[in-house]
Amino acid sequence: MNEEQKREVATFRFGVIHDLVGGAMLGSGDKERLIKEKCARKWAIPYSNRTRIGRSTMMRWIKVYQDSGGRLESLYPGARSDRGQSRSLDDETIAALVGLRKQMPRATVYTIIREIRRRVLVGPEVKLPPSSIYRLFRAQDLMKPTTPAPEDRRKFEAEWPNDLWQSDCMHGPMIAHEGKQRKTYLLAFIDDHSRLIPHASFYLNERMNSFLDALQTALSTRGLPRKLYTDNGPAFRSKHLEQVCASLGVALIHARPYKPQGKGKIERFFKTVRTNFLPGFCGETLRDLNEAFDLWLGDIYHQRVHGGTAQTPLGRFTAHMECVRPAPHDLLDYFRQAVRRKVAKDRTISLNGRIYEAPVELIGKQVTVLFHDHQPESVEVRVNRISYGYLRPVDLHVNARVKRDKNRNLTIDEQEHALRYRSGELWGKGGHQ
Repeated sequence: MNEEQKREVATFRFGVIHDLVGGAMLGSGDKERLIKEKCARKWAIPYSNRTRIGRSTMMRWIKVYQDSGGRLESLYPGARSDRGQSRSLDDETIAALVGLRKQMPRATVYTIIREIRRRVLVGPEVKLPPSSIYRLFRAQDLMKPTTPAPEDRRKFEAEWPNDLWQSDCMHGPMIAHEGKQRKTYLLAFIDDHSRLIPHASFYLNERMNSFLDALQTALSTRGLPRKLYTDNGPAFRSKHLEQVCASLGVALIHARPYKPQGKGKIERFFKTVRTNFLPGFCGETLRDLNEAFDLWLGDIYHQRVHGGTAQTPLGRFTAHMECVRPAPHDLLDYFRQAVRRKVAKDRTISLNGRIYEAPVELIGKQVTVLFHDHQPESVEVRVNRISYGYLRPVDLHVNARVKRDKNRNLTIDEQEHALRYRSGELWGKGGHQ
């Protein structure tokens, strides 16, 4: 696995154990009940056909995560012990089994095995373990669905501030923007315990960059929640968002499709915005809209007694400030995107249409590049989680003046001299190569 795939697996594992390591005080009975529930669940495990997680595996993840001091990297998968060896089902056999299952959706696993032998869809030497085929069909969602039992829905409320945030998007009013009428979208977060709004703002779209901007502002303003409960929209389902949350120790939870009941508090807030704020708004631009909304949020919503708690949102949130985890001072770095690149022979890396120059020792190596879209001048390069500093944009005119011996590589002193020359330190000081 490459670095991105390992990080995706680690993010999934943190999502499984987050409520067992998130700081909540659980009794031994509650903890054991929670572990049993997780063992009984069906999981979509990244890069695996398995759908269940055993108790010993879960306890091992908890131990290595706690022993590492809460580092996400401790949950990276190790190399497989059977790497390079054949698996029980090869690709041809899997294709034949899946195709036959789609033709016979109600047949049992043993019927499928008999039928695939009868039709000679695989060779006689191929083994067909029923347990492996069953796991395959479960992973492909090809087992016969059972009639769901009635759901036991109950009202809930987080016990402390920042235990749980809910987030969603509301379609806002039309505003004037660059001579055109544009639709707006309200991205908002609500603290489940106090009903305080950590941050909410109107944007011109509901894409990932807008949501990350709103999330970053919310975290820097009100601290880190332990759980973030979101919808299933594209902006909320990105791997980038999952990795940002996992790195900060925030469990990202998605509402089940077509089950809006779990987001009742944020939906109720949106109703308040529609009935109490929007009818009185008389501005024209996005700036007018957000300035008026911020004023309404701070002076009216946060100061008014909430019907569900009999307290003001701000008063209930600040009554237990000891529960609030502050955001790290380098919060912005957690929001950087990470991509894989190979350093070319001329030391260059291409990123979003720009060319950067990497250190000489990285030539030919696969590296991880960390960057923000809005800060193309700040691009960090890492190899195996070791930072090699920030990349410098290529200046072709300066490179044309740096002479190199075709028969040998530059010495360390010459490389340093060339870097100082390109950075401008030797301009006007007789610095020539």
